Parts: sequence; structure tokens; C-alpha cells
Amino acid sequence: MNMLSTNRITKWVNSGFGRVVLLRDVNMTIADGEFVSIMGPSGSGKSTLLNVLGMLDDFNEGEYEFMGQPVHKLKSKQRSDLHKRNIGFIFQAYHLIDELTVAENLEAPLVYHKMKPSERKATVADILDRFNIVGKKDLYPKQLSGGQQQLAGIARALIIKPKLLLADEPTGNLNSKQGEEIMQVFTTLNKEEGMTIIQVTHSEKNAGYGNRIINLLDGMIVNQL
Repeated sequence: MNMLSTNRITKWVNSGFGRVVLLRDVNMTIADGEFVSIMGPSGSGKSTLLNVLGMLDDFNEGEYEFMGQPVHKLKSKQRSDLHKRNIGFIFQAYHLIDELTVAENLEAPLVYHKMKPSERKATVADILDRFNIVGKKDLYPKQLSGGQQQLAGIARALIIKPKLLLADEPTGNLNSKQGEEIMQVFTTLNKEEGMTIIQVTHSEKNAGYGNRIINLLDGMIVNQL
């Protein structure tokens, strides 16, 4: 069964110099339970593609099907609901809510899932422990180092146990030991819990944790290994 598929996805923006194409005729299929790495030079469209797959960005042409739903035909609220129910997203720039503590940031996605308060607290406690950030739970994002913010962002993405995890340079702000630990967590989630994972990475080593590599260049897929 496919988790998602795209058919000739094209996205552009208009600038003072005319139309700038960010993605061009992207055709890809990701099977349920795959762990895929997307690679390519800076400016090749990797993050843009991830945002489109995560329904955070629109596209101009083409078709996108996610878990049997035609995303290109859905209204924005339907897309938002589909994202919140099924997708965990790890951002390069963290995207933590500054006004909330680490624990409150982690709890926020669970509120949407209508989890009871006692269950939410237990779930947050578990994931704080898993990522060794229990001591940071009452701090605000600005009080954390970049690496700690990244760990909190990863924990938040995983707390809902998403069917699809999208990760944009997930280890970019971590030291090598933390980075390896995160990749091991991803491997466990993929192999033991069947979570589908798509990561954008510059690291050949991190890409090797996946079972397939998709290379982008100038917004186009140039090969899929």
C-alpha cells in the first residue's frame, strides 16, 4: 500500500525577474513503511518538496494523493486536519512556540487529538525521558541551546506517533553522538513500529539509514536509488 504519491507536481513563485520554478514535474511514490532520504545541493527544492508533502505549502500544478486522499482537491481545513492527524514534521528552524514551555510545546499536538489531560501528562513525561530533556521541561525555547531546541522539536513531532514523519535536516544542530542517537530512534520507529519516514539530509551517513535515496537537482528528481 502507498503512503503517498505525486504526479507531475510543479511549484513556482513570481519574483521581479519573472517566474522562479521551485519544483518541476515531481513524480514519486512512497510505500507504507518506507524510510526514504532526499538529497541534493542547496537550492535544489528539498525543503520545498517536504513542505508540499506535509501539506504546509501549496503547489501550482499536478496531483498529490496521501493515504488515498486527493490532497489537490481538498479544502485547506481538510488538508490541515489530514496533516494534524497523520504527520509529524521536524523543522530545520525548530518552530517551537516561544510563549510555551518545552512541556507545553510537547503537549500542544495532543490537545488536538482530544487526549485526556492525565494521558497527555503521562505521554509528555515519557517522551521527555526518551530524549533526555526532563530537566528542560519548564524552560522556554529561548532558554535552550540550538541542540536542545532541536531535540524538543523532534520529540514534539513524534509525540502523536504519526503515520508519516517528515524530517528536514533533523540532526543539523546536534552533536555527532546526539545525531547518531536520533537516527537510531528513527530506525527503531521505522523497523519496529512501521512508521514511514522521509528525511532531507546533506549527510551521506544519515541517508544510509534509509532504504532509498531520492536525488533532487533544480527542483527535479534526477534519480531514485
